Amino acid sequence: MTNPLGGPSRAGQGLPTPPSGWPIGSYPTYAEAQRAVDYLADQAFSVEDVTIVGVDLMQVERVLGRLTWGKVIGGGIVSGAWLGVFFGLLLGLFTNGGLFGPLAVGIVGGIVFGVISTAIPYAATRGQRDFASSMQLVAGRYDVLCDPKTAEAARDLLAKLAI
Repeated sequence: MTNPLGGPSRAGQGLPTPPSGWPIGSYPTYAEAQRAVDYLADQAFSVEDVTIVGVDLMQVERVLGRLTWGKVIGGGIVSGAWLGVFFGLLLGLFTNGGLFGPLAVGIVGGIVFGVISTAIPYAATRGQRDFASSMQLVAGRYDVLCDPKTAEAARDLLAKLAI
């Protein structure tokens, strides 16, 4: 995963490089690999030496449902209205004369923008993609690697987790 503090977590990071280290565990799901690393951290192990590597990567597209003009336009209205509420409130804060006028203008403008921004791409597909989906990158398994100097100690700790 990424470093939540924003900066690089290891010295020398920059260009992508293959992971290195000795395997200390292999898990069918990311949650199990994460649990193993969390266990190592709970045992005061130096987790800076550990890497989780997704192996056998697959791109998975999960179909959510069929798209129709009604769903496309309805989605455009809803997303545009929310955008319009935001801009209407923002405009209302910086103008004199009340909040209702700028809010109404923002909502109407947002709806028009939302319908146009969803209808044009849907029309451009010409019925070739009449479904909604979400894409994910998943791995067949997740290996946990560790720096060779501490791999044996990590393997011993993870053996206790399996018990």
